[in-house]
Amino acid sequence: MTTNLEFFSIDLTSIIGTLINTLILFLVIKHFLFDKVNAILEARKNEVAQTYEDADEALKNAKELETEYTEKLAGAKEESAEIIRNATKKAQLRSDEIIGEAKNEAHGIMTKANSDIEKEKKRAVNQIKDEISDIAVSIAEKVVSKEIDPKTHEELIESFIDGIGE
Repeated sequence: MTTNLEFFSIDLTSIIGTLINTLILFLVIKHFLFDKVNAILEARKNEVAQTYEDADEALKNAKELETEYTEKLAGAKEESAEIIRNATKKAQLRSDEIIGEAKNEAHGIMTKANSDIEKEKKRAVNQIKDEISDIAVSIAEKVVSKEIDPKTHEELIESFIDGIGE
C-alpha cells in the first residue's frame, strides 16, 4: 500500500490565492450588495417606525375625538335638560294663568249670581209687599165696613206690612 501524500500537501500559494480571492469577493459583495441591503433594511426600519408614529398619532386623534364627543354629549344633555326646565316653567306659568283666568271668571259668575239673587229677593219682597198691600186693602175694606177711624186703619196697615217684611 503506497500512500500518495501529494494529495494532502499544503500549497501556500493556493492558500494565499484563495484568501485574496475571498477578500476581493468580500469587498466586491460589500461594495455592491451590503450597502444596498443595508439601505433596504434602513428604509424598512424607517417605514416601520413611521407606521408606529402614524398609529400613535391616529390613537391620539381618536382619544381627542372621544374626549370631544364626550364633551359634546354632556353639553347636549345639559342643553336638553335646560330645554325641559324652560318648557316646564312655561307650562307652569301657562297653567297658573289659566287657573287665574278661571278663578276670575268664577268670581265674576259668583258676583253676577249674588247680584241676581239680590234682585230676585228684592223683587220677591216687593211682590209680597204688593200682595200684602192688596190683602191689607181688602182687610181694610172689610174693616171700613165696620167703621174704623182712618188713623187706626193706617196704623193697622203699617204694622201689618212691617211685620211681614221681617
